[in-house]
Amino acid sequence: MKKIIVACGSGVATSTVALQKLKTGLEKRGKLDQVNFSQTSLSELPSLVEGHDLIVTTAQGGTDLGVPVVSGLGLITGIGVDKVIDEVVSILNI
Repeated sequence: MKKIIVACGSGVATSTVALQKLKTGLEKRGKLDQVNFSQTSLSELPSLVEGHDLIVTTAQGGTDLGVPVVSGLGLITGIGVDKVIDEVVSILNI
């Protein structure tokens, strides 16, 4: 089981939207059952990232934590949603 942590500035608003779109995209690809999710703020990310396979963030940050990072801005704007989901699937090799 792969673990994704989704982060935004506050850990509430945009990360919730990104998380839902990520789940929807993975479900459409038949891969939702292969992933567990966590949600947090950027400030809490360093203390919570251990054990996760991927960070999806809607803000700048989280790049030096030893875990691959995907920009989730496309999940928020609706532009490039499939590209973001494809990148997640590729990195996680699921």
